[in-house]
Amino acid sequence: MSPPSPPPSSQDGLGGGLRKVARVVLLDPEDRILLLHGHEPDDPADDWWFTPGGGVEGDETREQAALRELAEETGITDVELGPVLWRRMCSFPFAGRRWDQDEWYYLARTTGTPGTAAGTAGPSLTELEKRSVAGARWWTCGELSETHETVYPRRLAGLLRRLLDEGPPARPEILDTEIV
Repeated sequence: MSPPSPPPSSQDGLGGGLRKVARVVLLDPEDRILLLHGHEPDDPADDWWFTPGGGVEGDETREQAALRELAEETGITDVELGPVLWRRMCSFPFAGRRWDQDEWYYLARTTGTPGTAAGTAGPSLTELEKRSVAGARWWTCGELSETHETVYPRRLAGLLRRLLDEGPPARPEILDTEIV
């Protein structure tokens, strides 16, 4: 359940189709993953953690969308996008709407740990994101395994552990559909 990035359009799931989404599994040199902290715009207590990313806009590819969204949401631009790790269909309520999404998760690594920390937000957030993104944090796999906070996708700790132990899958893994 992550906040939508672009304003409502034909790709947002409201126009009868699935919203195409590109997400980034961004790892630093210590194998920590960057997650954004989001919440319902009018209820900060209804919160969760999620990977950077958002909807494909216009004629851009998913790869272009992933890099654009990462830059907009975090200010991080010095990354090379790797393979698609996972694909997930999801449907969730957010900001008074139902969002139906086809999400692709791309691997990316940084050579350093950018100063993105809790309480900060990306430099180019949409108005909706400004009302619903509370900050960002680097998480270890162990911290993800032990947290009682909501994280999307729900199995992220196990997926990250397998990625770190075995490397990227030969083909994107299809994750369970998540309907909230």
